[in-house]
Amino acid sequence: MAVLVRIAMIILAYILACIAASLILTIGTLTPEWDDLTALGLQSVAVWAVVMVGAAVIGGIAMMPALLVIALTEAFTWRSSLIYAALGGVLALSLSFGLDFAGYSGDPENPLVREREVLAAAGIAGGFVYWLFAGRKAGSWK
Repeated sequence: MAVLVRIAMIILAYILACIAASLILTIGTLTPEWDDLTALGLQSVAVWAVVMVGAAVIGGIAMMPALLVIALTEAFTWRSSLIYAALGGVLALSLSFGLDFAGYSGDPENPLVREREVLAAAGIAGGFVYWLFAGRKAGSWK
């Protein structure tokens, strides 16, 4: 019974982590154009619609790698928030750009740098939210 409750908590935490990552990704992407959205009156409805669609896309794309990370953290009972945040950031960057980070120039004016920063922040937020709901008690079912 404890294993079933743990699996339900993992699924709920993963869904909430995807929503958090999508929220950070949406806000980070729309921030430069935020004035245009408020002028149209689309601030609340459109943003939440984009967040929910983005959460579904993130959940589908990141499911298999996230399950591998979840299985490792459960098996080794890793409960540190830093591990979840770091793995979330690495997972987001590696899923979006692959493991080839050769294109990084370090130039703050390069739009690619801003995209990577926003993606890393979304992954870190997702990992931290997952830790809040499920990661703090990793391996407790044993």
